[in-house]
Amino acid sequence: MKAAGKQWITLGFTLLMLVKAWVIPLVYLDYELRKEYIIANLCVNRDNPIVVCEGKCYLAEKIVDAKKQDERRAEQSFMANLLFQAMDTGRPFIFKSPEHFEGWVMVTFDYISPFLSRTVTADIFHPPLA
Repeated sequence: MKAAGKQWITLGFTLLMLVKAWVIPLVYLDYELRKEYIIANLCVNRDNPIVVCEGKCYLAEKIVDAKKQDERRAEQSFMANLLFQAMDTGRPFIFKSPEHFEGWVMVTFDYISPFLSRTVTADIFHPPLA
């Protein structure tokens, strides 16, 4: 039962994303399906018989409106994400001091510097004395 509910939720979110992605193509589809009605009733130039726009003025207005609405939606989601991150009301972070401290552990390294002269050749090979 739980798996079926998750599948329905996933399907719902997928359809929601598809509707958002297909807004402008749906405007074109609406224009093509209702072209005669748009030309007769909704066209801006329907009273001017010389101009033959065939309702493309209405289509252009709807596309601009859809793009503006998409931009507003993107801006609102960006601002919401920004505010959510800045005003995170989750559990506050509290620095906790440890209950006991361990002593410092002294680490020793067995390392011989190459600049120290500990070889016999350093006594033989040296720059000339002044």
